[in-house]
Amino acid sequence: MQLVKTVKSVKFNTSLTATAILVAAFLSGCASKIDLASEQNLVSEFVAKANIAGDFGGELNANLTGVDEKNWWQKLDSSQLNQLVTDALVNNHNLHTSQLTLKSALARLGEQKAQYLPQGGVEIGAQRSGLGETNSRQSSANVALDWQLNLFGRITALVDAANASAMSQAEKVRLLQIEVVSSVVKGFVSYQGNVEKQRILTLQIEALTQSIDVLQARVDEGVANDLDLNRTMAQLRQQQALMPAIEYAKYRDLSTLAVLTGRLAQELKLSNEQAILEYEFNVALNEPNKAIALRPDISRALYDFSQANSLSISASKALLPDISLTSFVGVISIGSNDFSNTQQQWQVAPQLQWSLLSYPALLAQRDAQQFLTEAAYSDYQQVVLSALSESELSLQLLVNQAQQKYFADERYLFANKAFLQAQAMYEEGQIPYLELLDARQGVLIAQENAVDSTISSLLAKVNAYQSFNGQWSYALNNTK
Repeated sequence: MQLVKTVKSVKFNTSLTATAILVAAFLSGCASKIDLASEQNLVSEFVAKANIAGDFGGELNANLTGVDEKNWWQKLDSSQLNQLVTDALVNNHNLHTSQLTLKSALARLGEQKAQYLPQGGVEIGAQRSGLGETNSRQSSANVALDWQLNLFGRITALVDAANASAMSQAEKVRLLQIEVVSSVVKGFVSYQGNVEKQRILTLQIEALTQSIDVLQARVDEGVANDLDLNRTMAQLRQQQALMPAIEYAKYRDLSTLAVLTGRLAQELKLSNEQAILEYEFNVALNEPNKAIALRPDISRALYDFSQANSLSISASKALLPDISLTSFVGVISIGSNDFSNTQQQWQVAPQLQWSLLSYPALLAQRDAQQFLTEAAYSDYQQVVLSALSESELSLQLLVNQAQQKYFADERYLFANKAFLQAQAMYEEGQIPYLELLDARQGVLIAQENAVDSTISSLLAKVNAYQSFNGQWSYALNNTK
């Protein structure tokens, strides 16, 4: 039995300074990772100090702090809407694509974690050759291993970067879920609002058509003049010209909902449900400040910053020696293909590689990644400020739309009273028919304006939930 032993040894001079650098690098290998929990706590404190939601309670004549906002769209009590949201979360193609991308990122994280372990494989081979009348046979079986030692934390930094990348993608999935749910609710509200506006427009056209019939008869009798008839005809054509626009708006809403739910527009059938416009629907948030601090865009920016920082650490570790251990063990049989009369062989080869001549390039790579890390942190700060601003604007819009709705409803109330008074005065002969016609048009226009304000108010409420999305989006993701 023959024993073959091959050992590679690497010798290098180590001065006191070099030793100190290596020891310091080893001790700090895992100490430069971003403390995500600490950063999240700082964001929570910053948002709490801003206290955006607390400044709007009085303006809305309500307390924004209320019940849990989980499944907030179900407050509209619409089975159609609930089913559309469910269909969108299951069938939306953009969401499905983002979820598959997340699975890929998680798989890459597993691949990166595997670098902690020795890499290698098994090789088995047999060979038979001949030269003239001489034949030879040989068989071998080897197990080879290559172990990259994580003495200075470079592999750990790459694992941290891959983990941050996967978490960032998870937050992108949550962002898309928020967008899908909010867009479905907005599209459904807009569709039902356009159906109601079409109904009012139809009433206006019918009223004008009736007026034209009456005026035409009065003109034929010589009681009225062509001026009143032509002005009424002009109003009729004006209203009729609005009908194609409303038809297109309805189809646009239907098409938007179809795309969100992963189907064609002709496959989506919605029944009229204008009662949703009159349903009591108020914004109530369990913890408004927490709902901002947990927003996925803030979390995504934080994970992107963490990823850039980990890559910066990895680039710094590339300046240090790369130590690995290569080994193999196997058997070889000369003169046989069935592993008889074998000889053992093994090898252990520690290796140290230090790219000293590549230092200028490595330093440039480190500096470039450090600048990217600073850019990611700046972007993170901007995202936090933008989230606060967006949340504040959503509440401001909520207040303004509530005020507009109040005045629009008041306008319709007084316009309706004016029409009833005009009708009574016309029957008594106190005013001409054209004034009655103007009063009727006034009340229908006021009603249309009230519907517009109701739709805008509903959309503002949906927009508020979309902005304060931190908690309900987590709940949505956990229940899927």
